[in-house]
Amino acid sequence: MLTTLPLFGAIPGGPEMLIILLVLVLLFGANKIPKLARSTGQAMGEFKKGREQVEEELEEMQEGESAEGDEEFEASTTTETSSADTEASSADAEASSADAAATESAAERN
Repeated sequence: MLTTLPLFGAIPGGPEMLIILLVLVLLFGANKIPKLARSTGQAMGEFKKGREQVEEELEEMQEGESAEGDEEFEASTTTETSSADTEASSADAEASSADAAATESAAERN
């Protein structure tokens, strides 16, 4: 049988937690530990708010896409038709301007 080992070992209990707290007090001092805990809590709260906002935006986008799916199909067929008309009219306009330029150049020669 294979046994798996925890990644970081066992979760520290009573005596281990006391040693960890003693080391923290020695490293940071008794005055800075509450400040560190407060700033860590605030950072976690901001992260949670940001995550919730992103989730709400994603849900709104998904709802909007499903409602707009039919409208976009109708709009795209209309846009394709109007863009084809626009391309044809712009080609006619270019041909007309080319004819006008040729006529002007011929008039300048005479």
